[in-house]
Amino acid sequence: MKVLILGGFLGSGKTTALMGLARYMVDVSDSERENKVVILENEVGEVGIDDAYLRSGGLTVNNLFSGCACCTVSGELVTAVSRIRSKLDPEWVIVETTGVAYPMNMKENLKNALGIDSLICIMADASRWSRLFAPMRELLRGQLVGADTVLVNKVDIAGEEKVAKVESDILELEPDSVVLRISAVGEVPGQVWKKVAGV
Repeated sequence: MKVLILGGFLGSGKTTALMGLARYMVDVSDSERENKVVILENEVGEVGIDDAYLRSGGLTVNNLFSGCACCTVSGELVTAVSRIRSKLDPEWVIVETTGVAYPMNMKENLKNALGIDSLICIMADASRWSRLFAPMRELLRGQLVGADTVLVNKVDIAGEEKVAKVESDILELEPDSVVLRISAVGEVPGQVWKKVAGV
């Protein structure tokens, strides 16, 4: 079972990108498993906001409530992933985090408790980046730590100069990540999802 942690600040376009990524994973899968992709949502509150939308796409969705999976409910995250592995045995689990989660902490929790290596993909909103970067620098730095890929979203409305600045800031904070430009409202090229999935 492979795990991908999808993070990024509130409003960066995670759920829209998630639908495209999950569909890509299902389409390219040659696995005989019944469950190709299971989505584990980390919601704050008592009712899942995005899960009805995701289920409408024919995907299996599990909710993880109580807030940030990287700290307060790390045990709940481990339990949920362990349960998914034993009961559903999917090819992929995609963990969609809250907008304030630190994915590297989640990756370490899963590795230490279950021996599972995870990929990390972070979404960045090019249209709002300049307003968020100064006041949220440490949060953004924490989210980018260990990111395998960073998707700079909404490039269609941000303009070349803004997008280039976002890319520069990201590589300053996490030099080892692969930074890719997308517009999640359009068709994201398969080669982008291929890099995100590490295949």
